[in-house]
Amino acid sequence: MAEDIADLARFVRGELDAAAFPHREHVRMGFEMLRRLDFAETAYRYSLALRTMVARAGRPEAFHQTTTIAFLSLIAERLLCVDVADFAAFERASPDLMDKSALAQWYRPERLTMAAARRTFLLPDRAA
Repeated sequence: MAEDIADLARFVRGELDAAAFPHREHVRMGFEMLRRLDFAETAYRYSLALRTMVARAGRPEAFHQTTTIAFLSLIAERLLCVDVADFAAFERASPDLMDKSALAQWYRPERLTMAAARRTFLLPDRAA
């Protein structure tokens, strides 16, 4: 628990190494934030943290608003549906979210590769 709080604090400050921040860690930080904050506050703080992290890595173009908000939405919805004590339990209950391609059921690939999808949140273009 203390380690999760410390990791979350470093994430919020943008101090985590973007090169050592795989998809699972994106989900974990989203999970930890959503357990502590409401969705709107999480979306703002999480997006800001990611932007800071990729800017420090010299890759500001790596930030993707649609993917960020879509995954946060999925995590938030799952948290309403599953009673879990920690991220390990959440991961076991939601293994599909550990796959970066999880958004494919809601988004066509060409929609996610649009420049606009990086800058702002685009609604899904597929029915799940």
